[in-house]
Amino acid sequence: MRFAISIPQFVADGTFDPAAFRSYVRRAEELGFESGWTQEQVLGTAPHLSANETMAYAFACTERLRLGCAVYVTPLHIPAHLAKSLATLDQLSRGRLEVGVGSGGRNRPFAAFGLDGEAHVARFTEGIRLVKALWTEDVVDFDGRFWQLEGASMQPKPFQKPGPPLWFGGSHPNALKRAVKHGDGFFGAGSSTTAAFAEQVKTLREVLAEAGREDFQVAKRVYIAVDDDGDAARRRVADGLAEIYGKRGLEAVAVAGTPDECVAGVQEVAAAGAELILFTPFADQAEQMERLAAEVMPRI
Repeated sequence: MRFAISIPQFVADGTFDPAAFRSYVRRAEELGFESGWTQEQVLGTAPHLSANETMAYAFACTERLRLGCAVYVTPLHIPAHLAKSLATLDQLSRGRLEVGVGSGGRNRPFAAFGLDGEAHVARFTEGIRLVKALWTEDVVDFDGRFWQLEGASMQPKPFQKPGPPLWFGGSHPNALKRAVKHGDGFFGAGSSTTAAFAEQVKTLREVLAEAGREDFQVAKRVYIAVDDDGDAARRRVADGLAEIYGKRGLEAVAVAGTPDECVAGVQEVAAAGAELILFTPFADQAEQMERLAAEVMPRI
């Protein structure tokens, strides 16, 4: 079992604390977390730092910790720009980058990015194919529906060959098929329950078997709060989820309670098929990270 931790990104204007951030990511490395993960939010009312710049800062503060974003909504990106940015991050980190991608669904603000939102899944898959071509081919000739390149080249390629691991999000069976066809792993959303995740993994394994693939990873984001007062932890989860998703009643997607209760909840996620668990606390992230490393992870 491997463990990951979310990287602090919610920072109000003028309040970023460089020393605290450096301490957090270095401590994550010391505690044995395999990776730290950011999220992408370009537009929104919450003060949210950009994923790439946050990871670049974190890479400079650490030596072994892998870092990723779960997920980039890639239809909102120009593939050539995204491929270049990610290849650069992978070079600067000497091959410590992980990349999560998703189509984002139909309700994204496509017009803000100069798009009409039509055929967003086709745009998603074509964009992934183009990114991978730019990462692996010396000369790229690409005649797509949305993008065309002739005799194009991008250097340097990513440090990792053929590129950073690509984790796919999504929950629909078709999304799972795309993950197997184009990706290296599947990342279960924090907004899905453990039971729903278990069903996704079941479907995923069927698709993997049909494709004859074994080199594939499975991960799950777990919103979590651990406290000696279990009720306090559950209140923290309820408030945190309401702030993120704008509604209440989502507590079933998270793990919360005493250390014993959290161990039991995380064990269920592992039993459902997660090989990597991304802990995402809502508040007191540094303190929660310490407690998870000391009181939960050793018992999974």
